[in-house]
Amino acid sequence: MDKDLDIALKAARAGVNTVKEFRDKFLNIKQKGSHDLVTDADFAAEKTILGVLLDNFPDDEVLAEETANSSELSKSRTWIVDPIDGTTNFAHNFPIFCVSVALWENREPKVGVVIEINRNEEFTAVKGEGAYLNGEKIFVSEKNNHTDAFVATGFPYNDLSLVDPYLNLFRHLMSELQGIRRPGAASYDLCCVACGRFDGFFEYSLHAWDVAAAALIIQEAGGVVTNWTGGYDWLFGERMVAGNSHIHTYLLEQIVTYIDEDKRKNVI
Repeated sequence: MDKDLDIALKAARAGVNTVKEFRDKFLNIKQKGSHDLVTDADFAAEKTILGVLLDNFPDDEVLAEETANSSELSKSRTWIVDPIDGTTNFAHNFPIFCVSVALWENREPKVGVVIEINRNEEFTAVKGEGAYLNGEKIFVSEKNNHTDAFVATGFPYNDLSLVDPYLNLFRHLMSELQGIRRPGAASYDLCCVACGRFDGFFEYSLHAWDVAAAALIIQEAGGVVTNWTGGYDWLFGERMVAGNSHIHTYLLEQIVTYIDEDKRKNVI
């Protein structure tokens, strides 16, 4: 096994174990923002994950949700960590939440690991080596007709500036697609695109740690990931659309139709 992937899995699994230790305990829940929760489990899991990573790679940089103080990425090896993606779900004991660990180097994704804790699903990818779910190779779907497409999205919690056009887009897609779901953890949504459960995904108000691992998993599964203008600077761009090539193109066309250019570019 690739050493970087081996350590990423070791760190993510350790984080999962830490999260599980808190699952049946009283949680100390705080508000990071008006709709953004953080729990003591988030902090504990992040400490556990970073401990494993830095014990093995002490010279690497880290960008982790609860301790991040930067929104930039250097050319150095950087681990991007979300200790619990889906904290609100976790805090309410709603069963979709994940640990996400990614390694980026030269501003490009190299390794991605996402573990959905309740189903014990381990999604992994190494650049150029394909994507896997619990050791079995996965691929995006082959749906080419949007009327048959099953798509995931998310609802913003800390940026409501696009709510009206976003809901107009959502209303339109409700009549066009086979179905839309909102599980509440972007990393899991993206992994479900990678293994063909969903055919596409779109969302705004995302963070780097939400998508850094799962986007690589989609790419290695044969899918496409861009921002809302079709560009590839999506890590810090907050706006993402993904899917197989057909559904990605369709979703991007609808976003262009319903949301003006400045807002697609995150120029508010």
